[in-house]
Amino acid sequence: MAEFPMTQQGYDEAVKKLEYLQKIKRAEIVQRIAEARSHGDLSENAEYDAARNEQAANERAIEELEYQVKNAVVIEGNDNSSAVQFGSEVTVHDMDFDEDVTYTIKGTTEADPMKNIISNESPVGAALLGHKKGETVTVKAPNGEYKLKIIAIE
Repeated sequence: MAEFPMTQQGYDEAVKKLEYLQKIKRAEIVQRIAEARSHGDLSENAEYDAARNEQAANERAIEELEYQVKNAVVIEGNDNSSAVQFGSEVTVHDMDFDEDVTYTIKGTTEADPMKNIISNESPVGAALLGHKKGETVTVKAPNGEYKLKIIAIE
């Protein structure tokens, strides 16, 4: 059984999204299917086909979220910012690009690289975990290694 580490916020958002998909979106799709059926011949009804495809995608999303929520392990954050941990917001200095970047470390289900929310299992997240302010870590990425210096931990 796979476990999904999540922050409390991530867990709450997953439950909320699951409820939306089950109660609201599912009903909306059923309504669209019924409306499309009322238009007659289903063999040439693109509206019906699109609604059925959306229904299948919604059901897959529901199954996936149910599995994640059922197997979620909520990791409580604590105020100890002496070392990088799950839920930490970490500002690092990228030595190669000579720039500062702030990452938030969460679980794989909450990761959003476009918002600098990275997984604890990602190369950067894994490299930072357990290290302290002032330390330099080596990130082993698929395209090679690079170094990050930890500037701040919140």
